[in-house]
Amino acid sequence: MAATTHTVTNQAPPLVGYDVFASDRALVEGVERHLDPKLLDSAREDLSLLGRSAGSVQAQEWGALANAYPPVLRTHDRYGNRIDEVDFHPSWHRLLGKAVGGGLTTAWSRPGGHVRRAAGFLVWTQVEGGHGCPVSMTHAAVPALRADPVLAAEWEPRLTSTIYDQGLRPASQKAGVLFGMGMTEKQGGSDVRANTTCAAALSEEGTYELKGHKWFCSAPMSDAFLVLAQAEQGLTCFLVPRVLEDGTRNPFAIQRLKDKLGNRSNASSEVEFDGTWARRVGEEGRGVRTIIEMVAATRLDCVLGSAALMRQAVAQAVHHATYREAFGGKLIDKPLMRNVLADLALESEAATTLALRLAAAYDDGSEQERAFLRLAVPAAKYWVTKRCTPMVGEALECLGGNGYVEESGMPRLLREAPLNSIWEGSGNVQALDVLRALQREPQALNAFLQEVGRARGADHRLDGAIKGLLTELADLEGIEARARRLVERMALVLQGSLLVRYAPAEVADAFCASRLGGDWGAAFGTLPHSLDLASVVERAAPRS
Repeated sequence: MAATTHTVTNQAPPLVGYDVFASDRALVEGVERHLDPKLLDSAREDLSLLGRSAGSVQAQEWGALANAYPPVLRTHDRYGNRIDEVDFHPSWHRLLGKAVGGGLTTAWSRPGGHVRRAAGFLVWTQVEGGHGCPVSMTHAAVPALRADPVLAAEWEPRLTSTIYDQGLRPASQKAGVLFGMGMTEKQGGSDVRANTTCAAALSEEGTYELKGHKWFCSAPMSDAFLVLAQAEQGLTCFLVPRVLEDGTRNPFAIQRLKDKLGNRSNASSEVEFDGTWARRVGEEGRGVRTIIEMVAATRLDCVLGSAALMRQAVAQAVHHATYREAFGGKLIDKPLMRNVLADLALESEAATTLALRLAAAYDDGSEQERAFLRLAVPAAKYWVTKRCTPMVGEALECLGGNGYVEESGMPRLLREAPLNSIWEGSGNVQALDVLRALQREPQALNAFLQEVGRARGADHRLDGAIKGLLTELADLEGIEARARRLVERMALVLQGSLLVRYAPAEVADAFCASRLGGDWGAAFGTLPHSLDLASVVERAAPRS
């Protein structure tokens, strides 16, 4: 009898048709922990609706197509007129429409909005990461614009709309708008005080003309941008609309689109200003102080974006191992694979738990919580985004050769993974930001230590890590050279404190033993074998 050559066996089915929110126990528990009970029913309903969409075949096809057909720059129309437009695949617009309609730009305008929005952002970003860029900047522009109450009153209702209104038209004619940001320049990068874009005041109060160049301007088809430029009194923040109120295009020459490692669905561009009309936001010379609120909010989204990539990578790895058989049994039952999966699950849950705690601090808004955020946001941004790339790479390896092919979706996750560590300030910038807060804002350290101290006495390894951190903080000699080590310890101690208080015992135990107690190797899959790893993996399984 001839052998059958094309019968497919022992392949995991696609991970589709599930609720991305409801199947993520750490995320669900975080929402339940931080939201007012009166808000929970509606939040669960909204997030499960978004979660089911995120787990659908249709949404996953949108994500794949938006990356397979990246944006295309059109500098001129057929007649030679300068238009500076970017064409996107229809899937990009469907992703954005679902994100905006799902309330991912409305955190500032509803109770518990930051926790609800953070959970939604984490869920929907698992479909596709690139379109999260304009969503994040639109959300984050609100606190910066509040430096000018008149501008805020005009623009905030448009920014927090749940209607995605595609196309370039005057903002007053649109049901909703998207915002971008232009800070970095080719000569300065993160050193924005080296910017050379200049602003000349016009006769009308608060209006200026800009001239200069921006090295990275993401989502250039947004309706408006917050931009830094040098005015007479120094570096200043400006609002630059793409289309003026009379319907004419504001000078905004897109020189080229960046050819990036990942994030390929999103257009990142170099733009030139030449007589570009702008409105001042905040005081002249106080541009960094004005825009820093936007930067802080987008940094939190970097944490959320990395947590989303981690969660999707873990979900795919556990799903694959649940179905795949090798060496006489299911992969998930093999002790060594179980160790790897549990280690990945710990990293993912720690990131999710920390991200939601930061979102809850935004909702609280008290002086104590704002002081806590001053240290916790850059520390979390530093550590979580750095852990994302090796973690996603290890998850890809769990699928073996299947994970290395594009159809699995894992290569796209891996290409996206380094992004959030670079955007909104790379690792060194975050570490230096922590040092500045430690040196200038003692209330920030007090708030951070109070938060960490809430778990004191619950785990001896956490207690030892807190003691070591205090010793490190007491010695400021040569602190800049040790900044990365310090910030890493701060992030791990904070994650450990949160997990000890809120996670199941087996999760907290494994995290403290490995990340804080030192019983861990240099690669994932090196957890102590005596831990309850099966329970950790079972908790991470992507099923409703």
